[in-house]
Amino acid sequence: MPHTQSVEHIPVLANEFIDALCIDPDGTYIDATFGRGGHSRMLLKRLSSKGRLIALDRDPDAVAVGRKLEAEDSRFKIFHHDFASLEEAIHDAGWHKVSAIGFDLGVSSPQFDQPNRGFSFQQSGPLDMRMDFEHGQPLSQLLKHTSEKELAQVIRDFGDERYAMRIAKAILRAYKTNEMNTTLDLENACFHAVPKQARYGGAHPATRTFQALRIWVNDEYGQIKTGVQAAMKHLKPGGRLAIISFHSGEDRRIRDMIEEEVNACTCPPQFPICVCGRVASMRWVQKKPIRASEEEIASNPRSRSSLLRIAEAVQVDPSQTDPGQNDPGQSDAKQMRGKQMRAKQ
Repeated sequence: MPHTQSVEHIPVLANEFIDALCIDPDGTYIDATFGRGGHSRMLLKRLSSKGRLIALDRDPDAVAVGRKLEAEDSRFKIFHHDFASLEEAIHDAGWHKVSAIGFDLGVSSPQFDQPNRGFSFQQSGPLDMRMDFEHGQPLSQLLKHTSEKELAQVIRDFGDERYAMRIAKAILRAYKTNEMNTTLDLENACFHAVPKQARYGGAHPATRTFQALRIWVNDEYGQIKTGVQAAMKHLKPGGRLAIISFHSGEDRRIRDMIEEEVNACTCPPQFPICVCGRVASMRWVQKKPIRASEEEIASNPRSRSSLLRIAEAVQVDPSQTDPGQNDPGQSDAKQMRGKQMRAKQ
């Protein structure tokens, strides 16, 4: 059931995020991760009476907050969608191309602070971890049908956890003996699974495993791939994409997806001209991620790991998508490399 207790959430990199997005006060905007609405409210303050904003969230608690904002401001509309359903939300709004889309990934402070969510190992809660209680399977159910090898791969791939196999074995051993019923039980299994020398002095031994299991339960990386690809597809020329991530796995995937559209040509470098027909649809505005300032980290410690990347859609000339047509931004460089290689021969 939704939990509607009000818990303060401070949006991270707020000014930098809104500055990146708000390029036209009369434009159409999407907040793909509404949360508790901090970024949406800031963006609405920048928009004119003609500007429009829609927001998405899979969390019923977040949608309930969005409904209140919807009643207060006619320029705003909330959709109970995950951001993998971004394209559907754009269609439902009657839009096609938009001015900017923003993503603030990860878990909001209220979600962490509500024990019934199961996201935190600092309080006792159920083994759930779903963003939306109405969809998907809780962690407790997924563990029933998972092998040690599969669980270790989840923890290793999604959490970059060095002791993934040891932790996976400990979790499933406790689960099968009915000693794994709460998040504190899960924390205890993680803590005692790692070597003694790794238990102290750094992040809590359960940190990476809780992150990995949350990503797994909610298919977060699949969501990111679908949502970001849809976002790039629906930006107007000059439209902005701003994404805040919180750990290297998220950031790496975002960087690589955008980079594929920035350097779209797949021809070997020795080819004198482009023959693949793929041209750039995006350009970097801020490839090197923006990080929170020391002042922001002091006032909001959860901003410490936040990373903001910004990109912009470019006008694609349909004639350049035909194989053999030269894209000035890409094939000129290929022609130069081709000349250099021929000169060496």
